[in-house]
Amino acid sequence: MMLIPTHHFRDIERKPEYLQPEKCIPPPHPSPVGTMWFIRDGCGIACAIVTWFLVLYAEFVVLFVMLIPSRDYVYSIINGIVFNLLAFLALASHCRAMLTDPGAVPKGNATKEFIESLQLKPGQVVYKCPKCCSIKPDRAHHCSVCKRCIRKMDHHCPWVNNCVGENNQKYFVLFTMYIALISLHALIMVGFHFLHCFEEDWTNLLQGYRLTRKETAEARISLQEKKPPLKVSSTECSSFSPPTTVILLILLCFEGLLFLIFTSVMFGTQVHSICTDETGIEQLKKEERRWAKKTKWMNMKAVFGHPFSLGWASPFATPDQGKADPYQYVV
Repeated sequence: MMLIPTHHFRDIERKPEYLQPEKCIPPPHPSPVGTMWFIRDGCGIACAIVTWFLVLYAEFVVLFVMLIPSRDYVYSIINGIVFNLLAFLALASHCRAMLTDPGAVPKGNATKEFIESLQLKPGQVVYKCPKCCSIKPDRAHHCSVCKRCIRKMDHHCPWVNNCVGENNQKYFVLFTMYIALISLHALIMVGFHFLHCFEEDWTNLLQGYRLTRKETAEARISLQEKKPPLKVSSTECSSFSPPTTVILLILLCFEGLLFLIFTSVMFGTQVHSICTDETGIEQLKKEERRWAKKTKWMNMKAVFGHPFSLGWASPFATPDQGKADPYQYVV
């Protein structure tokens, strides 16, 4: 099968009759200023709910299975604060990535009036998206799920039920980073918990469940002779029974390992994309570079804000990316 050059479709858009501004009308009910951005996609909503459920499950296991029953209060307090802080930042980043406009182009703005307002000079070209009837800025792509053109669209992520674009890439990067950190933290705590409990409490407890008939008879005799019976229960490692505790910890291990690998890869991919100033779609389509090349540090500041500060790690700090250039539609 012969491959079609990536610039073929954009060459078609250069034809004046392709724009057909008379066929584009603005949306009948434009969204008021300050309206919350939310994509009504069933798959994305389900994935977002599953994401919160998995984080809350990890929270439950870490607190009620490992930390609260522990006799080392300093260990429990320190790890509890660290894990809860990371989990809170992860969920906050998830909300910001999901509820932030990723950089949607105004829908239906390919009107004659808007094109005339650009004051095009001879030889200048604008591109129109035939799906959402909007004038596309350079490096914008149409998302079939959001049904909008998104500036610097990297990809559509169902886990955040939104596109990753110019305005919310920072929050998506923080989300992947914090999920990777809490996954690693949970795996380390599970490892220490298994070692501690198998060494001290669970060995005696499991032996108590494996009493032979002879040992049971000896235990009865010891009771009659008022000797201390064999210890067969313990609450020093968990408030649950050993089988339940093991199942909960194994599920947490599986979840932590899976999401540690997945989010670490996504985090590395996003950082590489930011440093090279090339979105995932542009890399996949191998689009010709038409924008100025900048240093890696300048690209990082363009996404996370100016200047460098602790706000880079905060999902509550909105990066200062400046106002959109009205002439970014023109080529």
